[in-house]
Amino acid sequence: MRTTLRTTGVAVRAMAVFTLLLGVAYMLLITAVGQVALPFQANGSLIKTADGQVSGSQLIGQSFTDADGNALPQYFQSRPSAAGDGYDSTASSGSNWGPENEDLIAAIEERTAASVELDGSGQIPADALTASASGLDPDISVANAERQVARVAEARGVSASEVESLVSEHTISRDLGYLGDPRVNVVELNRALDAL
Repeated sequence: MRTTLRTTGVAVRAMAVFTLLLGVAYMLLITAVGQVALPFQANGSLIKTADGQVSGSQLIGQSFTDADGNALPQYFQSRPSAAGDGYDSTASSGSNWGPENEDLIAAIEERTAASVELDGSGQIPADALTASASGLDPDISVANAERQVARVAEARGVSASEVESLVSEHTISRDLGYLGDPRVNVVELNRALDAL
């Protein structure tokens, strides 16, 4: 009986020590390091307006549509979202539809028709038709951005070269110089357009 009580006491004390050490102290340390070394990233990579109001995050896409869900022609359009209506970060997920799934095929056909209506016919980049794995991707391919330049320039009454210049300025290179493809953050690009 005495050995059982002693073993139980040791186990309870070890659990309390490790809970404080790993559950509290470690989390406080990591939070402090994040706030000192990478405060922008640690706080959600928030995008703020000139008056300090949060208008989004560099990490989460946004819808640039009217109240009826129609694309606003003066803005670059984000990748389709798989997160329900818009880019609800609490509903982050992909669809897990296979390439022959009828729902996926119907969604791609619908997005193709909308893309042709918005930007005309021609080759449509895959990222304009399919959602990302998270459903919240803020980036589009350079080809997708270039396809939208003429529409955005016309809707804003500016030259296509000005808009192309903004696309170039907001093109993000491959990670570490070789991972992934160059991409454009739509949220940041649209903010730069509004600043013109």
